[in-house]
Amino acid sequence: MNDAASLPIVLAITGASGAPYAVRLLEILLAAGRRVELVVSPAGTAVIRQELGIILDADAPDPALLLGRASLPPGALARLAVWHHRDLMAPIASGSHLTAAMVICPCSGGTLAAVAHAIGDNLVHRAAEVHLKERRKLVVVPRETPLSLPQLENMAAIHRAGAVVMPAAPGFYAGATTVDDLVDFVVARICDQLGVAHRLVRRWGEG
Repeated sequence: MNDAASLPIVLAITGASGAPYAVRLLEILLAAGRRVELVVSPAGTAVIRQELGIILDADAPDPALLLGRASLPPGALARLAVWHHRDLMAPIASGSHLTAAMVICPCSGGTLAAVAHAIGDNLVHRAAEVHLKERRKLVVVPRETPLSLPQLENMAAIHRAGAVVMPAAPGFYAGATTVDDLVDFVVARICDQLGVAHRLVRRWGEG
């Protein structure tokens, strides 16, 4: 049996608001020593540019640009593989490629619909379908408000299929005083779902 901690985590970044969550999550996963397989959709690169001022090539996103301000241990980037969003020959498109989990953060409404209806139009959709069919952990992080009935029904559908639907809804009880604190709250909850240790927030009941 493979040790789950030795298996990669797939991170997909799509075109919903919430790029800071994705970049912080990538940083924390690599800092925790995890292997990460990254896919960024073209709409994801557009949102990253809008929200973070980072210009990525949609056909060859450079993770060093995303992580330019992060303090990572030596060799962290060597644990990161980047796949083209249209590369359906990538390892993560197959169930025979073992992974620990997948996160779609942020998850756009279009991506949510494609996953809910098993429409494998790109590598993000296909990798998510793989995780559902293989009964592996899939966490989707939508960031939209208000929600339409079709979006709610899509969330219910992927929940029934086994995914964890985790809207990017930061809490304030941990004593948040900055935007970074709110980002860390959401990233901490994602890490909890993935079984990745962290000390990003004070947990409820802790002094």
